[in-house]
Amino acid sequence: MLMIMSFFPGRISAQEDPALIDSEPKFAKKGFHAGLFVGAYFPSSSSAGLYDGYGFDADGNRNSFENSWMKEKIANQFGGGYGNIDQIALALGVEPSPGGTGPSWYFTETDMPFEMRFKTAISIGFNGRYSTDGKNAVLINANAAIVKAVGKFTLVTQPPPNSTQVNRSIQTFDISGSEQRLLLQLGYQHLFGEGGGMYFVMEGGLHATLARFDKSEIRINDLFINLYEDYNPIIGTGQQVVVPRKSAGIGFGAFGGIGLHFETSGNWNLQFVYNPLLERISIAYNPKYSLSHSAGLRAYYKL
Repeated sequence: MLMIMSFFPGRISAQEDPALIDSEPKFAKKGFHAGLFVGAYFPSSSSAGLYDGYGFDADGNRNSFENSWMKEKIANQFGGGYGNIDQIALALGVEPSPGGTGPSWYFTETDMPFEMRFKTAISIGFNGRYSTDGKNAVLINANAAIVKAVGKFTLVTQPPPNSTQVNRSIQTFDISGSEQRLLLQLGYQHLFGEGGGMYFVMEGGLHATLARFDKSEIRINDLFINLYEDYNPIIGTGQQVVVPRKSAGIGFGAFGGIGLHFETSGNWNLQFVYNPLLERISIAYNPKYSLSHSAGLRAYYKL
């Protein structure tokens, strides 16, 4: 804040020529302002469980373990379950165990991912405001972010014959997923203050989150597996495998906000804002309301 205010010494000078001081309060610029937003998005992890490896079917319902994406990939496609090479055993450095049922390595429902959470994401977008009096404004914002979910899962390996190791080894590996989000807002903003180039900001209004499932993958040492990759037909087995459709949806909520507004001598002005967001992520099964957060810089230009 001090760095920005240092660019406008004339507005914060303690001694001014009385002849140059307006008798009326100095308000912010009126009219339409178009600008850019750059900041951080802190998504709630309540919907991160969508990337826990179970996946969803063509109707958007959560799979059981037997039909889960992870079991299909680990035990069947990459674990030699269909008579293919056991790539999981190669990645683990153990003897083949087709289907992950032993004797050298195991994969069961207890090994499925746990503690899935979203990481902080970068958010960028286009923001606009229209004011008729300089202090009250209508906001229209559209910000985008790619959010990443992370978690852990396990595989159990059995010591090779004649090994000095006695107990089974539980190894932990990474699982991740990502989705694209577009944050849309229509609201009202008020500036508090009587001039001097800096104002206190409060705002609020309607919020909508358009979310689209992007990808889900796991890593077993040097082996990367795309869980969402379209399943290939199993030639000669007669088995029908459902290819999942990419899920997307829009959920409606609300937003609030506080911050600071800085006027310049030209057509630019800046806002530092913090926004709590009541969001509903409508992807696949069981969407719920949760509280996310956003903070960043808006740079407006008066058209």
